Amino acid sequence: MTGTKRNAGWGKVLAAMAVGFGLTVAGCGAQEAASPAATAQSAAPDARNPQGPLEPLSIDTAKGAVAFQVEIADDDAERERGLMYRTSLAPDRGMLFHFPEAAPRAFWMKNTYIPLDIIYIGADGRIVSIAAQTEPFNETPVPSAGPALGVLEIYGGRAAELGIAVGDQVNHRIFLK
Repeated sequence: MTGTKRNAGWGKVLAAMAVGFGLTVAGCGAQEAASPAATAQSAAPDARNPQGPLEPLSIDTAKGAVAFQVEIADDDAERERGLMYRTSLAPDRGMLFHFPEAAPRAFWMKNTYIPLDIIYIGADGRIVSIAAQTEPFNETPVPSAGPALGVLEIYGGRAAELGIAVGDQVNHRIFLK
């Protein structure tokens, strides 16, 4: 999502809101915030749609495996910026936010131009919860249903189209095997 919408937990999100930081929750304090938006559709990055190195990620669903190429946001600055300000995201692309430890998370859509599906993933790679079709520019925190080590953002509606569901296994190097 665009904007700072990741948080180490609800406590930090609420604290940031109370202080008036408008959900730049992780950016302040613990700095475990991550901002999602959209990945560039074209291979050539531009000023509004930068694209970092891509890594393979797959999800085992009831319909079969689905594959994505994802950018990795694994430090405070990358998690804070996330997909903010991006204007497009290819159907097979996404951003995977990697946190140092599993904890409750909350993301928001500040400065996010496109709808996203936010997929919260536990340390074992199992999907904990999915926030589908999140609304661009909405600053309301969207919490996980449990501790998440990773958060995958893909284009809004893709999770339903592909049959991605809570409990599905995400395969990527950051999750325990």
